[in-house]
Amino acid sequence: MLQIILGAISLGLLWAIMTIGVYITYRILDIADLTVEGSIAMGAAIVAFSIFNGMNPFIATGLAFLGGMAAGLVTGILHTKLKIPALLAGILTMIALYSVNLRIMGKANLSLLRIDTVFTSLENLGLSPNNAVMLFGFLSVAGIVGLLYWFFGTEMGCAIRATGNNPQMARAQGINTNNMITLGLVISNGLVALSGSLIAQSQSFADVQMGIGSIVIGLASVIIGEVIFGTRNFLNCLISLVLGAITYRIIIAMVLKMGMPANDLKLFTAITVAIALSLPVFKTYLRPIKKSITGEDL
Repeated sequence: MLQIILGAISLGLLWAIMTIGVYITYRILDIADLTVEGSIAMGAAIVAFSIFNGMNPFIATGLAFLGGMAAGLVTGILHTKLKIPALLAGILTMIALYSVNLRIMGKANLSLLRIDTVFTSLENLGLSPNNAVMLFGFLSVAGIVGLLYWFFGTEMGCAIRATGNNPQMARAQGINTNNMITLGLVISNGLVALSGSLIAQSQSFADVQMGIGSIVIGLASVIIGEVIFGTRNFLNCLISLVLGAITYRIIIAMVLKMGMPANDLKLFTAITVAIALSLPVFKTYLRPIKKSITGEDL
Protein backbone atom coordinates (compact mmCIF):
# COMPACT_ATOMS: atom_id res chain seq x y z
CA MET A 1 0.00 0.00 0.00
CA LEU A 2 2.83 2.39 0.88
CA GLN A 3 4.45 1.82 -2.51
CA ILE A 4 1.15 2.56 -4.24
CA ILE A 5 0.81 5.85 -2.37
CA LEU A 6 4.44 6.83 -3.04
CA GLY A 7 3.96 6.03 -6.73
CA ALA A 8 0.82 8.17 -6.80
CA ILE A 9 2.69 11.06 -5.14
CA SER A 10 5.58 10.91 -7.61
CA LEU A 11 3.21 10.84 -10.59
CA GLY A 12 1.04 13.53 -9.00
CA LEU A 13 4.02 15.88 -8.80
CA LEU A 14 4.59 15.55 -12.54
CA TRP A 15 0.89 16.08 -13.29
CA ALA A 16 0.90 19.08 -10.93
CA ILE A 17 2.90 21.03 -13.53
CA MET A 18 0.10 20.42 -16.05
CA THR A 19 -2.47 21.38 -13.42
CA ILE A 20 -0.75 24.73 -12.90
CA GLY A 21 -0.87 25.29 -16.66
CA VAL A 22 -4.59 24.53 -16.74
CA TYR A 23 -5.13 26.89 -13.79
CA ILE A 24 -3.51 29.78 -15.66
CA THR A 25 -6.04 29.58 -18.49
CA TYR A 26 -9.09 28.31 -16.60
CA ARG A 27 -8.92 30.51 -13.50
CA ILE A 28 -6.61 33.44 -14.30
CA LEU A 29 -7.61 34.06 -17.94
CA ASP A 30 -11.12 32.57 -17.60
CA ILE A 31 -10.61 30.53 -20.80
CA ALA A 32 -11.37 26.85 -21.34
CA ASP A 33 -8.29 25.97 -23.39
CA LEU A 34 -8.47 22.56 -25.06
CA THR A 35 -5.01 23.02 -26.58
CA VAL A 36 -3.87 21.21 -23.43
CA GLU A 37 -4.86 17.82 -24.84
CA GLY A 38 -2.54 18.33 -27.79
CA SER A 39 0.32 20.17 -26.10
CA ILE A 40 0.82 17.56 -23.36
CA ALA A 41 1.25 14.89 -26.04
CA MET A 42 3.45 17.27 -28.02
CA GLY A 43 5.82 17.64 -25.07
CA ALA A 44 6.01 13.86 -24.78
CA ALA A 45 6.54 13.46 -28.54
CA ILE A 46 9.34 16.02 -28.72
CA VAL A 47 11.24 14.68 -25.73
CA ALA A 48 10.83 11.04 -26.81
CA PHE A 49 12.01 11.68 -30.37
CA SER A 50 14.93 13.84 -29.21
CA ILE A 51 16.17 11.44 -26.52
CA PHE A 52 15.67 8.44 -28.80
CA ASN A 53 17.98 10.10 -31.31
CA GLY A 54 20.72 10.79 -28.77
CA MET A 55 19.97 14.31 -27.51
CA ASN A 56 20.73 15.27 -23.91
CA PRO A 57 17.54 14.66 -21.87
CA PHE A 58 17.63 18.11 -20.27
CA ILE A 59 17.97 19.86 -23.62
CA ALA A 60 15.19 17.67 -25.01
CA THR A 61 12.95 18.63 -22.08
CA GLY A 62 13.67 22.29 -22.77
CA LEU A 63 12.70 21.80 -26.41
CA ALA A 64 9.44 20.20 -25.28
CA PHE A 65 8.71 23.31 -23.19
CA LEU A 66 9.36 25.54 -26.20
CA GLY A 67 7.15 23.34 -28.37
CA GLY A 68 4.28 23.76 -25.92
CA MET A 69 4.81 27.51 -25.91
CA ALA A 70 4.56 27.51 -29.71
CA ALA A 71 1.27 25.61 -29.51
CA GLY A 72 -0.08 28.18 -27.06
CA LEU A 73 1.07 30.97 -29.37
CA VAL A 74 -0.90 29.47 -32.26
CA THR A 75 -4.05 29.30 -30.12
CA GLY A 76 -3.47 32.87 -28.98
CA ILE A 77 -3.11 34.15 -32.54
CA LEU A 78 -6.24 32.29 -33.68
CA HIS A 79 -8.20 33.80 -30.81
CA THR A 80 -6.87 37.36 -30.58
CA LYS A 81 -5.86 38.13 -34.17
CA LEU A 82 -8.33 36.06 -36.19
CA LYS A 83 -11.15 36.55 -33.66
CA ILE A 84 -11.94 32.85 -33.39
CA PRO A 85 -13.69 32.03 -30.05
CA ALA A 86 -11.19 30.76 -27.47
CA LEU A 87 -12.84 27.35 -27.11
CA LEU A 88 -12.88 26.75 -30.86
CA ALA A 89 -9.32 28.06 -31.26
CA GLY A 90 -8.13 25.52 -28.70
CA ILE A 91 -10.01 22.72 -30.44
CA LEU A 92 -8.48 23.63 -33.81
CA THR A 93 -4.96 23.67 -32.39
CA MET A 94 -5.57 20.40 -30.54
CA ILE A 95 -6.72 18.68 -33.74
CA ALA A 96 -3.76 20.04 -35.68
CA LEU A 97 -1.32 18.89 -32.99
CA TYR A 98 -2.46 15.28 -33.38
CA SER A 99 -0.97 15.23 -36.88
CA VAL A 100 2.04 17.28 -35.78
CA ASN A 101 2.80 14.82 -32.99
CA LEU A 102 2.56 11.90 -35.40
CA ARG A 103 4.99 13.70 -37.68
CA ILE A 104 7.41 14.32 -34.81
CA MET A 105 7.50 10.71 -33.60
CA GLY A 106 7.00 9.08 -36.99
CA LYS A 107 4.57 6.58 -35.43
CA ALA A 108 1.84 6.38 -32.80
CA ASN A 109 4.15 5.59 -29.87
CA LEU A 110 7.84 5.57 -29.07
CA SER A 111 9.61 3.59 -26.36
CA LEU A 112 12.29 5.03 -24.08
CA LEU A 113 13.23 1.78 -22.33
CA ARG A 114 16.91 1.50 -21.41
CA ILE A 115 17.53 5.10 -22.55
CA ASP A 116 18.86 7.80 -20.22
CA THR A 117 16.33 10.39 -19.05
CA VAL A 118 16.41 13.40 -16.70
CA PHE A 119 15.84 10.95 -13.84
CA THR A 120 18.86 8.78 -14.67
CA SER A 121 21.38 11.06 -12.94
CA LEU A 122 19.44 10.73 -9.67
CA GLU A 123 19.15 6.98 -10.11
CA ASN A 124 22.94 6.84 -10.54
CA LEU A 125 23.24 8.37 -7.06
CA GLY A 126 21.54 5.28 -5.62
CA LEU A 127 17.90 6.36 -5.61
CA SER A 128 15.20 3.97 -6.76
CA PRO A 129 13.39 4.96 -10.00
CA ASN A 130 10.28 6.00 -8.06
CA ASN A 131 12.26 8.07 -5.53
CA ALA A 132 14.22 9.69 -8.35
CA VAL A 133 10.98 10.73 -10.05
CA MET A 134 9.59 12.01 -6.76
CA LEU A 135 12.67 14.09 -5.92
CA PHE A 136 13.00 15.53 -9.42
CA GLY A 137 9.26 16.25 -9.53
CA PHE A 138 9.36 18.00 -6.15
CA LEU A 139 12.33 20.17 -7.14
CA SER A 140 10.72 21.03 -10.47
CA VAL A 141 7.36 21.91 -8.93
CA ALA A 142 8.98 23.98 -6.18
CA GLY A 143 10.98 25.92 -8.76
CA ILE A 144 7.95 26.51 -10.98
CA VAL A 145 5.74 27.61 -8.07
CA GLY A 146 8.41 30.04 -6.88
CA LEU A 147 8.99 31.42 -10.37
CA LEU A 148 5.28 31.87 -11.10
CA TYR A 149 4.68 33.49 -7.70
CA TRP A 150 7.37 36.02 -8.54
CA PHE A 151 6.21 36.53 -12.15
CA PHE A 152 2.54 37.11 -11.34
CA GLY A 153 3.62 39.72 -8.81
CA THR A 154 5.39 41.73 -11.53
CA GLU A 155 3.69 44.40 -13.62
CA MET A 156 3.26 42.04 -16.57
CA GLY A 157 1.95 39.22 -14.38
CA CYS A 158 -0.56 41.56 -12.76
CA ALA A 159 -1.63 42.68 -16.23
CA ILE A 160 -2.40 39.05 -17.15
CA ARG A 161 -4.43 38.61 -13.97
CA ALA A 162 -6.27 41.90 -14.59
CA THR A 163 -7.07 40.81 -18.14
CA GLY A 164 -8.71 37.64 -16.95
CA ASN A 165 -10.52 39.34 -14.07
CA ASN A 166 -11.92 42.37 -15.94
CA PRO A 167 -10.76 42.85 -19.54
CA GLN A 168 -12.74 46.10 -20.01
CA MET A 169 -11.11 47.71 -16.98
CA ALA A 170 -7.71 46.35 -18.04
CA ARG A 171 -8.06 47.99 -21.47
CA ALA A 172 -9.10 51.23 -19.77
CA GLN A 173 -5.80 51.11 -17.86
CA GLY A 174 -3.86 50.85 -21.12
CA ILE A 175 -3.21 47.10 -21.01
CA ASN A 176 -3.07 45.30 -24.36
CA THR A 177 -5.40 42.47 -23.39
CA ASN A 178 -4.81 40.52 -26.61
CA ASN A 179 -1.08 40.33 -25.87
CA MET A 180 -1.75 39.32 -22.27
CA ILE A 181 -4.14 36.55 -23.33
CA THR A 182 -1.60 35.24 -25.82
CA LEU A 183 1.21 35.38 -23.24
CA GLY A 184 -0.95 33.50 -20.73
CA LEU A 185 -1.70 30.79 -23.30
CA VAL A 186 1.99 30.53 -24.16
CA ILE A 187 3.04 30.08 -20.52
CA SER A 188 0.19 27.66 -19.82
CA ASN A 189 0.89 25.34 -22.74
CA GLY A 190 4.62 25.51 -22.14
CA LEU A 191 4.05 24.13 -18.65
CA VAL A 192 1.63 21.50 -19.96
CA ALA A 193 4.17 20.31 -22.53
CA LEU A 194 6.89 20.27 -19.85
CA SER A 195 4.63 18.06 -17.75
CA GLY A 196 4.02 15.77 -20.73
CA SER A 197 7.75 15.45 -21.36
CA LEU A 198 8.45 14.44 -17.74
CA ILE A 199 5.53 12.01 -17.67
CA ALA A 200 6.79 10.36 -20.86
CA GLN A 201 10.27 9.96 -19.36
CA SER A 202 8.90 8.54 -16.12
CA GLN A 203 6.77 5.92 -17.88
CA SER A 204 9.45 5.26 -20.53
CA PHE A 205 7.25 5.84 -23.59
CA ALA A 206 5.33 8.52 -25.44
CA ASP A 207 1.98 7.95 -27.11
CA VAL A 208 0.14 10.25 -29.50
CA GLN A 209 -3.12 9.67 -27.61
CA MET A 210 -1.78 10.26 -24.09
CA GLY A 211 -3.39 13.71 -23.99
CA ILE A 212 -6.97 12.47 -24.35
CA GLY A 213 -8.91 13.51 -21.25
CA SER A 214 -5.99 15.45 -19.76
CA ILE A 215 -8.04 18.66 -19.54
CA VAL A 216 -10.54 16.86 -17.31
CA ILE A 217 -7.71 15.51 -15.14
CA GLY A 218 -6.33 19.03 -14.84
CA LEU A 219 -9.72 20.48 -13.92
CA ALA A 220 -10.29 17.71 -11.37
CA SER A 221 -6.95 18.49 -9.72
CA VAL A 222 -7.71 22.24 -9.72
CA ILE A 223 -11.15 21.77 -8.15
CA ILE A 224 -9.94 19.23 -5.56
CA GLY A 225 -7.06 21.51 -4.57
CA GLU A 226 -9.27 24.58 -4.23
CA VAL A 227 -12.02 22.80 -2.29
CA ILE A 228 -9.78 20.90 0.14
CA PHE A 229 -6.77 23.19 0.59
CA GLY A 230 -8.27 26.65 0.00
CA THR A 231 -7.40 29.77 -2.01
CA ARG A 232 -6.53 32.38 0.60
CA ASN A 233 -3.84 34.03 -1.52
CA PHE A 234 -1.99 33.38 -4.78
CA LEU A 235 0.83 31.38 -3.21
CA ASN A 236 -1.73 29.29 -1.36
CA CYS A 237 -3.53 28.74 -4.69
CA LEU A 238 -0.36 27.43 -6.34
CA ILE A 239 0.41 25.10 -3.44
CA SER A 240 -3.22 23.91 -3.42
CA LEU A 241 -2.92 23.00 -7.12
CA VAL A 242 0.09 20.80 -6.39
CA LEU A 243 -1.62 19.13 -3.45
CA GLY A 244 -4.80 18.75 -5.50
CA ALA A 245 -2.94 16.92 -8.27
CA ILE A 246 -1.30 14.61 -5.72
CA THR A 247 -4.63 14.00 -3.97
CA TYR A 248 -6.30 13.17 -7.27
CA ARG A 249 -3.60 10.62 -8.09
CA ILE A 250 -3.91 9.05 -4.65
CA ILE A 251 -7.70 8.80 -5.10
CA ILE A 252 -7.23 7.12 -8.48
CA ALA A 253 -4.69 4.70 -7.01
CA MET A 254 -7.08 3.85 -4.18
CA VAL A 255 -10.12 3.22 -6.39
CA LEU A 256 -8.00 1.03 -8.66
CA LYS A 257 -6.77 -0.85 -5.58
CA MET A 258 -10.40 -1.41 -4.56
CA GLY A 259 -11.12 -3.05 -7.90
CA MET A 260 -12.46 -0.35 -10.21
CA PRO A 261 -11.86 -1.31 -13.86
CA ALA A 262 -9.26 0.93 -15.50
CA ASN A 263 -11.70 1.52 -18.37
CA ASP A 264 -13.97 3.44 -15.97
CA LEU A 265 -11.32 5.93 -14.82
CA LYS A 266 -12.30 8.72 -17.21
CA LEU A 267 -15.98 8.28 -16.28
CA PHE A 268 -15.01 8.48 -12.60
CA THR A 269 -12.96 11.62 -13.25
CA ALA A 270 -15.78 13.29 -15.20
CA ILE A 271 -18.27 12.58 -12.41
CA THR A 272 -15.82 13.89 -9.79
CA VAL A 273 -15.34 17.16 -11.70
CA ALA A 274 -19.09 17.55 -12.29
CA ILE A 275 -19.84 17.10 -8.58
CA ALA A 276 -17.06 19.47 -7.52
CA LEU A 277 -18.20 22.18 -9.96
CA SER A 278 -21.80 21.73 -8.76
CA LEU A 279 -20.96 22.23 -5.06
CA PRO A 280 -22.05 25.92 -5.04
CA VAL A 281 -25.44 24.88 -6.47
CA PHE A 282 -25.85 22.12 -3.89
CA LYS A 283 -24.93 24.61 -1.19
CA THR A 284 -27.67 26.97 -2.43
CA TYR A 285 -30.23 24.18 -2.27
CA LEU A 286 -29.13 23.15 1.21
CA ARG A 287 -29.14 26.68 2.67
CA PRO A 288 -32.95 26.94 3.11
CA ILE A 289 -33.05 23.42 4.58
CA LYS A 290 -30.37 24.18 7.16
CA LYS A 291 -31.97 27.52 7.97
CA SER A 292 -35.33 25.87 8.59
CA ILE A 293 -33.71 23.27 10.86
CA THR A 294 -31.30 25.46 12.83
CA GLY A 295 -32.75 28.91 12.27
CA GLU A 296 -29.32 30.11 11.12
CA ASP A 297 -27.77 30.94 7.78
CA LEU A 298 -24.85 28.90 6.47
